[in-house]
Amino acid sequence: MSALAHLLTIRREELLRRWSEALRGRSPALDTAPPPPLAELLTALARAVGERASPGPAPSPPWSPEALDPESLVHLYDALGETVSAMLQEMGATPSPGDLRVLTRFITSGLAQALGAEGQGARRARDEHERERLLASEKASRQEAEEANRLKDEFLATVSHELRTPLTAMLGWVQVLRNGNLPPEKHARALETIERNARAQGQLIEDLLDVSRIMSGKLKLDVEPVEVSAVVEQALESVRPAADAKGLRIQTALDSTGNVMGDAHRLQQVVWNLLSNAVKFTPKGGRVQVFVERRDSSVEITVADTGPGISQEFLPHLFERFRQAEGTLTRRAGGLGLGLSIVKQLVEMHGGIVSAFSEGVGKGTTVTVRLPLSVALRREVAVPASLRNAHQGIQCPPELSGLRVLILDDEQDTRELLRTLLEGCNARVITTASVDECLARLREERPDVLVSDIGMPGEDGYSLIARVRALPPTEGGRTPAVALTAYARVEDRTRVLLAGFHSHVPKPVEPVELLAVLASLSGRFGAVRT
Repeated sequence: MSALAHLLTIRREELLRRWSEALRGRSPALDTAPPPPLAELLTALARAVGERASPGPAPSPPWSPEALDPESLVHLYDALGETVSAMLQEMGATPSPGDLRVLTRFITSGLAQALGAEGQGARRARDEHERERLLASEKASRQEAEEANRLKDEFLATVSHELRTPLTAMLGWVQVLRNGNLPPEKHARALETIERNARAQGQLIEDLLDVSRIMSGKLKLDVEPVEVSAVVEQALESVRPAADAKGLRIQTALDSTGNVMGDAHRLQQVVWNLLSNAVKFTPKGGRVQVFVERRDSSVEITVADTGPGISQEFLPHLFERFRQAEGTLTRRAGGLGLGLSIVKQLVEMHGGIVSAFSEGVGKGTTVTVRLPLSVALRREVAVPASLRNAHQGIQCPPELSGLRVLILDDEQDTRELLRTLLEGCNARVITTASVDECLARLREERPDVLVSDIGMPGEDGYSLIARVRALPPTEGGRTPAVALTAYARVEDRTRVLLAGFHSHVPKPVEPVELLAVLASLSGRFGAVRT
């Protein structure tokens, strides 16, 4: 008789008792479930080793493993194996490898059978539920990708349209002016149209650059105390001509006691975007309301219009990039759909929140910006007298009179523009078209300031400034230098300054900015004129 059969015959009752004790506390389900058929399990074990089970108490009532969860079943069969092993050791029995294999196979197969009985139906239900979940997830991901592709295609088409439209007007008027057939009274209109379209295109490019900076985390704020009402008033001045042209009523109520810590330029950009949208979409004779008020520990800027309103379906997507309520080809208003996205990012960078409300199509829109209140006082910035009225026309700083300026740019049109601008301020201008020519004139003329383009064929502006800084001071190696470039990102400005330039002026050139930079460099480095 094998060791297992001997154990079952001699110490059957003891095995049942110990197994029951071993089960206590292993799983709450084992304490509340109907008694497991211990006798039936042991009888099956005896038969598995080829022996006849000894007579004993009648088997327990029929019991199904479905009554227990999988974890409890594992405890059930583990306890059986541990009990049999302990009693074999106490008896000094040495079961044969065959007996041990039978015992192990019985326990593991019983566990597998019980777990299988626990419910193929339940398992199938779980599998079906998981399959449906995966299908739903895959369908949502596919729809998301298709929507992203659609938005990308629409955005690229919009960019192409918005950049080409002002180009058409500018190039068309330039050709008309060049033909010389335009009556003198229309010259001013032509120039005004060219300038307006150029500025519109410049704004589109700035929006694209801002989005790029925001997405790459490279947009920086120059934080200082800011009076919100002053920022709003400046933005209002910018949009008032367009509002007057449409006959819009602008109603304002501005609390001048609200100060925040922020970047005044970026906050003005936020308000300008909101006001521009309100003016753009409000029909003639409509109304735009602007409020600034302190509310608890924040300052609220509210812009409300009587425009076409926003549908409830589109309202949640209002501040998303590249999203516009109207289709690409049927839009009544221009733009890239980036303005409100930039507003949201800038407001959040200031620690605030922006929200929009509309009762529906045809019922206007209200946008509210809430910024945390600051108790700091606003600092007054001293503006040089020569630049206080720069927006009324190009004012020439007196420091430019007699200043010797060496210009390097491969574009003839740019050289002529800069020459005309600076000579109009009595500066002495030398223009060059290549790095070698510029270096030669630098040694000969010893200018007070060097102005150089960056992107040029052959040697670029970085190559020029490296060769200039390698010269001894007596040959112009310390000449103040300004980088004039269309590369206007933050990293481009950083690279320019690290390369050896003293200042960075982005294209398209704002004359007032360039004149101010040159005047600053002249005074800072004490240019000596002969």
